[in-house]
Amino acid sequence: MSKKVLVTGGAGYIGSHTVVELVKSGYDPVILDDYRNSDPSVLKRITQIIGYEPTHVVCDVCDQNRLEEIFKTYSISGVIHFAAYKAVGESVENPLKYYSNNIAGLVSVLNVLKQNPKVPFVFSSSCTVYGEPMGLKEVDENTAKSIPTSPYGYTKWLGEQIIGDLFISNNRLRMMSLRYFNPIGAHQSALIGELPVGKPNNLLPFITQTAAGIHEKLVIFGKDYPTVDGTCVRDYIHVVDLAEAHVKAIDHLLSLKNGCHEVVNVGTGKGTSVLELVHAFEEENNMKLNYTFGPKRSGDVIEIYANVDYAHSLLGWKATRDINDGVRDAWKWEKSIRNIQ
Repeated sequence: MSKKVLVTGGAGYIGSHTVVELVKSGYDPVILDDYRNSDPSVLKRITQIIGYEPTHVVCDVCDQNRLEEIFKTYSISGVIHFAAYKAVGESVENPLKYYSNNIAGLVSVLNVLKQNPKVPFVFSSSCTVYGEPMGLKEVDENTAKSIPTSPYGYTKWLGEQIIGDLFISNNRLRMMSLRYFNPIGAHQSALIGELPVGKPNNLLPFITQTAAGIHEKLVIFGKDYPTVDGTCVRDYIHVVDLAEAHVKAIDHLLSLKNGCHEVVNVGTGKGTSVLELVHAFEEENNMKLNYTFGPKRSGDVIEIYANVDYAHSLLGWKATRDINDGVRDAWKWEKSIRNIQ
């Protein structure tokens, strides 16, 4: 049987790490990316890690006809769908950009899968679908979803709904949505990592860029939340752990004879505050950060982290890396791309 797995957005942050882990597990990834939100140099970096140049196709994920050709040409046996815009702030400013790409791209892929019902599908979802869980800090897969506060979050919420509706119409499909929490870190080789286009939207790249002198200071939004130290709490998962979860998801789906529609949390099961992450970075890398506190941001969830029992029981997966690994690897990556000794 073909071991070719189509990875849409495979040159992106999580996609590139997943490509590496797929190769380690004996799969033959086919990267699909048009580099609108990533960098072609990532291919050379992946090549350095895995020892050969991976198959890659320059294509807009919304181009359904081209996707159909790719399925036939490469005898695709699994799909992991990352390709989507992901900046919360930008989605508020330009919602149509997010709806036209994130939703149309997903529908395009699902239309091809509908024609190939034996091909399993893993969707890159997000804990944003939980919104601000009322009275809860730890959320499991049965926690009620809430309407997210950003168009980006809503594309994930609606994406899950579309996948669920498609499964109802064809229960032979094997489909899984991975709701991940907050990816951090980089590959231990420092050859691939998070490469934000423009100003970072995630916390750790802003921390590393501040440490590298790209920004004068780090602004922490809010200091009087009802949390351990007044700052927001998140579940920060190392990107390599997250990548390994995708491989486990494909393994599981390929092992099934019948169709399924699963939703699985992917996190560490532990909450870490913004200030705790900052201090971990300082301690692990033996340096002081210039940071200050700013006003709260509208829509920021106060505290949320994953219950990951289902991921362990269904997939046999658990995170094995902690935030110290994440901040250390992220700084190694930042130093590598900035040529800092």
